[in-house]
Amino acid sequence: MDAELPAHRDVCLRCRRPKRVCWCDALQPVPSATHVVFLQHPREAKVPISTCRMAHLSLPNSRLFIGLTAVGTPALEALCAQSDVAVLFPSDSAADVEALATPPRTLVVVDGTWSNARKVVEKCPLLSRLPRLRFTPTTPGNYRIRKEPTDAHYSTIEATAYVLERLERAPGRFSPILSAFDAMVDRQLAFTQRSGGSRHKRKTKRNTVKVDPLAPLKSAPGRVVTVFGEANAWPLDAVDRPEGEPELVQLVAQAIGEEGPGFFALLRPSRPLSPSVPAHLDLPALAITQAERRASALARWARFLQPDDTLVGWGTYCAKLLALEGLRPERFVDLRSLLAQVNRGRPGSVELVAQRLGVALPDGQGRAVRRLAALAVATRAALGLNVDGSPGHHRLDLEVLFR
Repeated sequence: MDAELPAHRDVCLRCRRPKRVCWCDALQPVPSATHVVFLQHPREAKVPISTCRMAHLSLPNSRLFIGLTAVGTPALEALCAQSDVAVLFPSDSAADVEALATPPRTLVVVDGTWSNARKVVEKCPLLSRLPRLRFTPTTPGNYRIRKEPTDAHYSTIEATAYVLERLERAPGRFSPILSAFDAMVDRQLAFTQRSGGSRHKRKTKRNTVKVDPLAPLKSAPGRVVTVFGEANAWPLDAVDRPEGEPELVQLVAQAIGEEGPGFFALLRPSRPLSPSVPAHLDLPALAITQAERRASALARWARFLQPDDTLVGWGTYCAKLLALEGLRPERFVDLRSLLAQVNRGRPGSVELVAQRLGVALPDGQGRAVRRLAALAVATRAALGLNVDGSPGHHRLDLEVLFR
């Protein structure tokens, strides 16, 4: 007797969702004067509850592309090369849609996690040069089946509807396209409740093994060395931006538990100095452009390090800058990531952590020195030491650290 074939779920070919949670019947297409171009990150295209395809199906005057860049797709390249094109992405230089006098004819919307969307925009030369638009939500989003960083973060379809209403001066006109979104959220929640909750939560409950997130720091074989690096980085949309990756121009480090000045170096840039760098580093431009030669500073860094050192940074940017110089750290710990795992939250900036622990930072010595001092405070607290470096032990107070 032939074995019975496994049953497969019927899938809607339009929304690509199982038919029992299909939302096509709730679609209410709305015409727009603005041509909307969606560029969806390939990972997001595999997410069942992504709203980019829903937004595309709701807007007849739209196109949907899937990829990591606009380069290499002739139709998308041609769209980005047209006049009156803007990309919806927040930045310091982005224009607020509420105050925009003349709306763009074409709006590019990048769909993905905030991290992935940022990489798509900043690494694509066609997108990075486009004018950017931003908006400030007036109400919380309704994406209740997917965790967003804050209430001010919208799903792709919510953001698109909100912005189109401002660009076209048509309050409420694009609200109907959210009917499919609301239907999808409601049906997904109903299905989750019937099936006993989220599979992710069930998996978490089954995992009874307790792992200390700070173990990579506490088990360091040799010195624990806090490190901060600053870069000569040009804005991607700068007209006169030189070619190449950001380059290391300041490197500071301090071994925990050791007295002395630690390591300090300003490295002379090999490319023109970005005009914004002196303000960001809180250092005179002349001090940077006439700093120690790169080969000399990097040689001193190699002598400062010991074979068993574990470098501790706040994020991974410093490790990436060192790798670009051919000095990839053998052991590197991202303390910010570890603390986020400890309390399942975001610790904020390293300066804020030091402030919460009641330690004053040095003033007038540049941003990297202040950040290094703050990182040393957080590292000592994570290791159970007194945050001021005095003998004894200090219990890491998570309630203080994350309040």
